[in-house]
Amino acid sequence: MKRVIFLAFICSMVVVMGCSNQKNKAENEPAAAPVTKAVQIQGAVGNLVAELQIPALKSNEKCPLVVIMHGVFSNREFPVLTEIADSLQSKGIASIRFDFNGHGESDGEFVDMTVPSEVEDAKAVFEYCKSLDFVSDISLLGHSQGGVVTSLTAGELKDAVKSVVLLAPAAVMEDQVSAGMMMGVTFDPENIPEFINVFNHQVGREYLSTILTLNIYPRAAEYKGPVCIIQGKADQVVPYKYAEKYDEIYSNSTLHLLDGENHLFNQNQSLAAKIAVDFLVEQ
Repeated sequence: MKRVIFLAFICSMVVVMGCSNQKNKAENEPAAAPVTKAVQIQGAVGNLVAELQIPALKSNEKCPLVVIMHGVFSNREFPVLTEIADSLQSKGIASIRFDFNGHGESDGEFVDMTVPSEVEDAKAVFEYCKSLDFVSDISLLGHSQGGVVTSLTAGELKDAVKSVVLLAPAAVMEDQVSAGMMMGVTFDPENIPEFINVFNHQVGREYLSTILTLNIYPRAAEYKGPVCIIQGKADQVVPYKYAEKYDEIYSNSTLHLLDGENHLFNQNQSLAAKIAVDFLVEQ
């Protein structure tokens, strides 16, 4: 009888030790390597080409994700945005950069692009990211027109968005188009032409006319979460007073005005990127 009890005890210890070893193995299992992959998402007018960067994650581990949006006449490879994405990945935060409709490799014609259609693109990407099983929460980041799109999207999605970063958000567009101007090109705002030529791109009538009804600041102010605004004081495209206005309308924002920095953040790109990444890591 004693022998039977002893053998049962030995077997139970083997099972316990085996489970403990399996647990320790799982806890000490090295994280998978970081992954960068191309994806396509159905947007407002067709497929959006995107790049998803995932940090090293253990099995079943989740992480935050940042949706990154470029400006008009640009694409997902805009330098400060790629630097931000790479830095986030190294710090355990995923990101997705995509070309808006009519830009880069995404479907659509530039002449048909509008800010409202870009907001629809942003929401489509947001929904895609919500479906990813490794994502714990989602923040938004945008540069220039992408900053305006970011602010409008966050205002619509509200507390579904963890935090927001605006890089030189181009709310100046409302004043300029009202005055019949875009990037130095003039037109009659009372009789908007079918398109105007700006930087070898045809900017369509609908783009210009819808800007007149955007109501940017009141819609952006619907977002009550944390916001980081980064703006160059030497920006000749978007005067920094528009960033100051964003800071005024938000209830939980921080404004960084960078001396000598221009609209593209190419005087000290890494400083702008660091401010954005530090904020997102903190959130």
